[in-house]
Amino acid sequence: MNRENDYVLDEEEQEILEKFDKDELRSPIDAAQEMELARQAARNTTRQWRQVTLQVTDEEYSLARARAAEEGIPCPSLLSDIIHKYLSGRLIERGR
Repeated sequence: MNRENDYVLDEEEQEILEKFDKDELRSPIDAAQEMELARQAARNTTRQWRQVTLQVTDEEYSLARARAAEEGIPCPSLLSDIIHKYLSGRLIERGR
């Protein structure tokens, strides 16, 4: 019995199969980048966290909330990331 006849592919599945057969499928992230993301996640799970209070102006808070929404992350995560990048020397200032 031919297994290909056992299941009918829908249009999306057929398109994926055709791209696979033509070797046109590519990962959105390269392997090195994916490994670095995994290493960073592992480091983050072993860290001890300390909660701090941060005072900013209403305007700064609104800007931070808007940027966090653009990035699809919570505002505290954005602010934590900014602080981490600044302290590790990886925060790059762009021209205005």
